[in-house]
Amino acid sequence: MFKAFRIFVLLIILVIVAGSTYLTKLRTTDWDSPLWVSIYPINGDSSQRTTNYIKSLKKSDFQDIETFMADEAKYFKIPIKRPVSISIAPQIFEQPPAPPADRSLFNIMLWSLKLRYWAYTRDSNTGPEPDVQIFAVYYDPSGNKKLSHSLGLEKGHIGVVHAYAGKRFTRKNNIIIAHEFLHTLGATDKYELSSGYPHYPDGFANPDNNPRYPQSRAEVMAGRIPVNESEAVFPKNLYRVVIGKKTAEEINWVKTSN
Repeated sequence: MFKAFRIFVLLIILVIVAGSTYLTKLRTTDWDSPLWVSIYPINGDSSQRTTNYIKSLKKSDFQDIETFMADEAKYFKIPIKRPVSISIAPQIFEQPPAPPADRSLFNIMLWSLKLRYWAYTRDSNTGPEPDVQIFAVYYDPSGNKKLSHSLGLEKGHIGVVHAYAGKRFTRKNNIIIAHEFLHTLGATDKYELSSGYPHYPDGFANPDNNPRYPQSRAEVMAGRIPVNESEAVFPKNLYRVVIGKKTAEEINWVKTSN
């Protein structure tokens, strides 16, 4: 009985959230004004090195994300010179709700709602109200060899990025942030979950190349540069990354193919 009541309450909340999400979706993909993206740094391991890194963060550390979006918008002839504006919010001292171990539909829906509520109550940004919130959870690379999977939710326009603390990781972190940011706008992954290898053709930056390999750039939602039929490497920076046609369709930059 109690479980049925929980499901009923959840469904009511989902209907309300769905209406709000639809209106926000229209705003974030009409591209008639810049999207305000706030990055909220979080210390993921409570280390002093991570604390020091977060204190050193500046807006310029994320400049190549703005440049990447502007360059790609220009390529697709989007009539806006600055599609994205990034700001850094004050540090947050609580961790975002972790995805459930039991990935049942109910648990995933409940976790999504918890994350959206958590993000709403942690909005301490002092600038314009953000269209997209990116929570960047940083870790000392010397003590964290493998990080949790980053994610981006279109419903709520929230991203959670797990990243390494350190200036030498800035460009790699920005690739991941750009990837998750585009998830919040409706872009889908374009790689094999088991191997990380990009899908052909949507996950290739230049699918019409002859010969096909090696590719010289990565499609942003594939995340890797295919060098042969079975090997793909992570790009060094966003200058080696593009938004492919399928991703452009998903974020309303070009008309959907029939």
